[in-house]
Amino acid sequence: MLNPSRRLVLTAALGTALPVGETPRTADRLRALEREHRARLGVFALDTGAGARIRYRGGELFPMCSVFKTLAVAAVLRDLGEDVLAEVVHYDEDDVRKSGGAPVTGRPENLACGMTVAQLCSAAVSYSDNTAANLLLERLGGPVAVTRLARSLGDRVTRLDRWEPELNSAEPGRITDTTTPEAIGTTYARLVLGGALDGGDRRRLTGWLLANTTGGERIRAGLPEDWTVGDKTGTGAHGTANDVAVAWPPGRAPVVVAVLSTHADAAAEADSALVRRAAAVVADAFNHGGA
Repeated sequence: MLNPSRRLVLTAALGTALPVGETPRTADRLRALEREHRARLGVFALDTGAGARIRYRGGELFPMCSVFKTLAVAAVLRDLGEDVLAEVVHYDEDDVRKSGGAPVTGRPENLACGMTVAQLCSAAVSYSDNTAANLLLERLGGPVAVTRLARSLGDRVTRLDRWEPELNSAEPGRITDTTTPEAIGTTYARLVLGGALDGGDRRRLTGWLLANTTGGERIRAGLPEDWTVGDKTGTGAHGTANDVAVAWPPGRAPVVVAVLSTHADAAAEADSALVRRAAAVVADAFNHGGA
């Protein structure tokens, strides 16, 4: 699954001369989902073996929400060095209260004793812990570190400007704290399958994505059960529901899937079913050559 030769496949697949998989059939299916769910939907998918791609609103901006946490953790791994992972970070109840979400950092034993940087990375990716993400951003020098990482990987779109939980406001038309399906999908591919991280750091990041506890109703639920999936979700206001995944179908090269969705209505609820159904369209297209 994590064969280094996959990096060679990815390098080719991210080139500019490969087939684009936005045929009328796939686009029509995704457009129908948009209408049914009354949402704005963006999809980018890449079959790194065949080079086939699916783009639907792939270049449009969407609120990023917690999918940034994978990039923040990657910046810690790449830029702060392995020694920092064992360092213990102490924080208090005010840090937890301000973050808006602390499923791991809010545990009494962690509040009392602190957590290592490695544990914070795990909490941020596998549990989408907001306090952990903010503490990591502090060590990196703020949200700009995520933007800087993206730019260093050739991603000229993805940007993080604010902290948790404010970055999830997701107002229509907002430019800050945004990405596009193609930009974030390609960046995840470079982190997990490419050479952006060294081997040990890539394996760490991949392990935390594989251990994700928040994505069971999104991309994972839309892909075939025998595909191994590592993903990171994001959820925000205006019914924003995101998920970005790297999946390993049995006997095939990895597949990258980014599904971003949001609503104009501020009262809309996050729609995991839309993300799941979009992922199912992607799997069907790649499995049956209808991309």
